[in-house]
Amino acid sequence: MSNTQGEHTTGTLVATEAHGGEANFPPFDSTTYPSQLLWLALTFGVFYWIMSKVVIPRISGILEDRRDRIAGDMAEAARLKQETDDAIAAYEKALADARKKANSMAQDARDRLKAETEAARNAAEEKLSVQLTEAEQRISKIKQESLAEVGEIAADTAGDVVKALIGGRAPAKATVTKAVENAMK
Repeated sequence: MSNTQGEHTTGTLVATEAHGGEANFPPFDSTTYPSQLLWLALTFGVFYWIMSKVVIPRISGILEDRRDRIAGDMAEAARLKQETDDAIAAYEKALADARKKANSMAQDARDRLKAETEAARNAAEEKLSVQLTEAEQRISKIKQESLAEVGEIAADTAGDVVKALIGGRAPAKATVTKAVENAMK
């Protein structure tokens, strides 16, 4: 087989011999520009139509869904933050109320204990006062009885002393009693 007919040794046509012996790269061949421009326009149109009718709406939908989801998540986060802030405020108020109530209960207990202690102290003082009055009355009675007996004891003692000093008989009891009474006044 010869290469003069544009055949290759494997039986395929080679464009180099059909076009004058030189091979041109088809996109750079000026004879194919109009068909290349036509196919470029058709391909661009098809791709433009596919992009505008299929791809861009899907991408826009995805972006819109994402934007909506982000906005929803942000709204949910703001709502949860508000609930948290409200819960914290309610907790702090409850804590303050509990402290106030505890202080009030403690003050009431102190006041009640103070009143009970004061009442017990007053009762004890009153009881002691009664006992003191009774003791003073007993002491006064004992003192009066003792003073009444002192004159008699003094008269007996004076009679015994005079008897011991004189060495004889004791003076009359009435005389000694009268002398002791005069001395005690």
